[in-house]
Amino acid sequence: MNAEPYLADLGTRLRGLGLPEEHVRVTLADLGEHLAECGGVPEEEFGPLEEFARELAPAAGRTTPDTTRPDPDAETWRWTADTFVDEELLGRFGDEGWEVERVDALGRFVCRRDRDRPQRWEYRRELVTRGREGLDERLAPDGWEACGNWLVHAWFKRPRAASLGPAAELPTPPAPPTRHTFRSRRFYAALALAITALTASGITAALHDGDPTSGLGFTTGLAAGALLPLVVFLATHVTRDRRLKR
Repeated sequence: MNAEPYLADLGTRLRGLGLPEEHVRVTLADLGEHLAECGGVPEEEFGPLEEFARELAPAAGRTTPDTTRPDPDAETWRWTADTFVDEELLGRFGDEGWEVERVDALGRFVCRRDRDRPQRWEYRRELVTRGREGLDERLAPDGWEACGNWLVHAWFKRPRAASLGPAAELPTPPAPPTRHTFRSRRFYAALALAITALTASGITAALHDGDPTSGLGFTTGLAAGALLPLVVFLATHVTRDRRLKR
């Protein structure tokens, strides 16, 4: 089903409720990606348009300023990296004023930067194989705030103003990066190793059975078995990410 009419009407309604244009654009992009991935019907996925719009703009009826809404003048940028370099890059981009707002369902860091008074940020990554286990509470006294999680990792941020004072403000921040994907040499080496091992397993199976198709089937089965848990996780994460936005 064509989701464009629903999303277009939703965008019009969100603007009418006072959401900034940049916030509306990013929200509609997220929702469009979700619908493209799951092939769902907008009304079934998100519910009636008017009700969903008010869930996305809960502060529409407030008379006092809402400081939690994104700055319409802020720059936005999304990027992703493998686990070999993400911490290093978070440190670099944090020093350039990029604040991670969340990690989306595809594992991308969704960032913003104030155009007028950009501030430096610092980050840390934690392993959360068995849940958060009170991690947020343990890190909160030191100023760390959760900013996203994906697979077995959680990321935390804090402004560097607490330690640097006025020096944390960037007088002339660099231009936004043109790249959106960062892969390290170690990532490509690991990928090559995995492909080599998978191919070797298929060849071994084919030689053992004396049938080339047997090796192909064996290799395909291994690949599917390896990808299935990730696919299930992504589907769950997309659903949870959508619910958090409501």
